[in-house]
Amino acid sequence: QVQLVESGGGLVQPGGSLRLSCAASGIIFSWYYMGWYRQAPGKQRELVARISSVGITNYADSVKGRFTISRDNAKNTIYLQMNNLKPEDTAVYYCNGVRNGPPYDEYWGQGTQVTVSS
Repeated sequence: QVQLVESGGGLVQPGGSLRLSCAASGIIFSWYYMGWYRQAPGKQRELVARISSVGITNYADSVKGRFTISRDNAKNTIYLQMNNLKPEDTAVYYCNGVRNGPPYDEYWGQGTQVTVSS
């Protein structure tokens, strides 16, 4: 059974920092692109950042320079370090994994709430 379990969300003031973690089980972790998506109320889910199995990253323009995605293949875990948080970063953050070859199976975590407010 595949599981992606996020942790690290919470309430933070503008300008603050949070670190999200996503622990994967039931997959060969190094075969998967891993990423973070977010969904704010009334908006579509959007890509925040993703990382290949060898560490190639890409980010949404809105988070470049503030967020950093990383992965530890030995621990089957990815991280999202979020600095200088803004109220518009408030959303449910979801961990995602997509196999980097056929059959391109895809998995999602249950989400973790991040709220940026004073």
